[in-house]
Amino acid sequence: MEIRSIATFLDYREKICQRTDRVVALVPPDQLDWRCRPGSFSIADTVRHIAAIERYLYAEVAAGRPSAYAGCGRELAAGPAEVLHYYHRLRTDSSAIFSELTDSDLQQKRLAPGNVPITLWKWLRALLEHEIHHRGQLYVYLGMLGVPTPAIFGLTSEEVMGLSSSGS
Repeated sequence: MEIRSIATFLDYREKICQRTDRVVALVPPDQLDWRCRPGSFSIADTVRHIAAIERYLYAEVAAGRPSAYAGCGRELAAGPAEVLHYYHRLRTDSSAIFSELTDSDLQQKRLAPGNVPITLWKWLRALLEHEIHHRGQLYVYLGMLGVPTPAIFGLTSEEVMGLSSSGS
């Protein structure tokens, strides 16, 4: 998918963010530090990572600046309220940066970490793919904890099968 206008990107990103926000809101506060195995990201690390890497890597590079990503550890936000505040604050900051981009910027090259040139629209597409990847992790983690999660587009697989014709 080629991103040809900032307005289209912003609209699509907003929908991606809303779906992620719905999953983040379901995390039980007492499970924020849960990890699927020792040494892996906790749920809180994943939530902080989604916001921090968008703001300090993707948004900085999109604006023509070097990455400022410094991780996603507890020192950034520790308790349930702090993690959510951090997440929403950085998402708002990223939105402001992305809103300053122009359609002509989309065809310009930016320097990703390692001084790798990438066309901005491809960089923004990678951002969306990255978020979707981590949202999927949150779905799996919540499933492992027995937390019910919403169907991503409104219907479960079973509901789609029930509404589909059986002759295909």
